[in-house]
Amino acid sequence: MYLAQNGRVNDAAIPLPEPLATLLSPEGRALLDELRDYDPARELALATRLRRDHPADRVSAALGQARLRQRAVAKFGAVDAYRMFFTPNGVEQATRAPVAAHRAARLAALGVRSAADLCSGIGGDAIALARAGIRVLAVDRDPLTAATVRANADALGLGELVEVRCADVTEVDVSAYDAVFTDPARRGGRGRIFDPEAYSPPLSWAIEAARSRPVAALKIAPGIPHELIPGDFAAEWISYEGEVKEAVLWRGTGDPAPGRVAATLLSGAGTGSGPSASYTLVGRGLPDPQVRPVGRYLYEPDGAVIRAHLVAEVAAELAGGGLIDATIAYVTADELRPLPSATAYEITDVLPFGLKKLKALLRERGVGSLTVKKRGSAVEPEEVRRKVKPQGPNAATVFLTRVDGAPSMLIGRPAGTGSGR
Repeated sequence: MYLAQNGRVNDAAIPLPEPLATLLSPEGRALLDELRDYDPARELALATRLRRDHPADRVSAALGQARLRQRAVAKFGAVDAYRMFFTPNGVEQATRAPVAAHRAARLAALGVRSAADLCSGIGGDAIALARAGIRVLAVDRDPLTAATVRANADALGLGELVEVRCADVTEVDVSAYDAVFTDPARRGGRGRIFDPEAYSPPLSWAIEAARSRPVAALKIAPGIPHELIPGDFAAEWISYEGEVKEAVLWRGTGDPAPGRVAATLLSGAGTGSGPSASYTLVGRGLPDPQVRPVGRYLYEPDGAVIRAHLVAEVAAELAGGGLIDATIAYVTADELRPLPSATAYEITDVLPFGLKKLKALLRERGVGSLTVKKRGSAVEPEEVRRKVKPQGPNAATVFLTRVDGAPSMLIGRPAGTGSGR
């Protein structure tokens, strides 16, 4: 059930649920500082000792929060994570900080100075928006989550830029804001939700909310079918350190242009809220590449490139680039050319699929470090490693895939790593 509130609501009206209240007290904060580097394996003994000097409910809440902070370091970096407050669902569903910072920077570049963050969760996106100099209204229907957003904005020194409202996002007036950012819930009691109309709120509502303001960004699952993307939106798929994180529908000011499809690859030296290196590949509407024989090099496009259906753009950057199979997103070419959108491998062998043959070849070459990749194959990498039992000082990569329709094995190594034999 949604919590409906009308008009502007002061943050002070948001109830402060336990156990968050006990953690925000001076005693609770001091206990959390003490637990920063605690070992979860010794939690029972630690809890027994702490309960001699602290109330049991405070100790339980602090230990739970300490566990969540350790998990959150991967998304927020240690500096922020150990100052912030989390809920179990909030850690699981929060946007990784560099991704949120990328999106916030784009909104700021579009001239956005105020934004309504609908379905704010624990406030990861609101924090990124505020750090980009954008005034934020963060809305979430859950009282504990809304209180956590308030606590996080204050903890990071962003309280003056972030207003928090506990409300049903479908009943909030956003007309006073330059932009809306919406991140509908895509998990339910039974796990991940795949039907966009089963999101909370539904995708159709989020699209109409996006159309209500001059600028909008709508976060969606990266596996969304392209035919569900409205023609008046641009679409961007984002990966971080090679892992696809999300897709975003953009609307407003003509940049990015409606109908544009892009893949953005973010990378950084570590996690946290700082800037990340980025590369964006923009779709040009190219036809599918031709299938050609496997050349000396195999290019594995980044997952965001594949999700954005931009494999043709990768092939176009290579002289004679083509697909190894009409249904497989591997590009092959005879030349080595570094591409930010794909990882290159030098191929030494192209063989029909057969684990006995693979085992004999790896043994002959003394391969003990084996990386197994699959695309278009039903065989699992763990099964391959178990059956071939790699041994030796050398390394290799095997691709289980199809070559022009035939189950095949491609053996090679990352380009530029030496002979490996």
